[in-house]
Amino acid sequence: MAAALRRFPESAFRIRQLMLGNEAFKELCSDLAAAERALEDAQHLPVNIREKRRDEFAEMADSLAKEIAEALGSKGYP
Repeated sequence: MAAALRRFPESAFRIRQLMLGNEAFKELCSDLAAAERALEDAQHLPVNIREKRRDEFAEMADSLAKEIAEALGSKGYP
């Protein structure tokens, strides 16, 4: 939940609502947190692969954040 709250602090109430009753949303938030951790950890990778991995993890985190944003804005998302 913390990763979603950092990216969408204005939606804190809705994030908490979804975390209480929506497993798919919980998984999205967990995946976002994992991608952000991997992005941070990529700084310790060998130089020859560091940038490629950072780009991959950043893209993954952005994609997950977009899915979370869609869930937060969707009236039909339980």
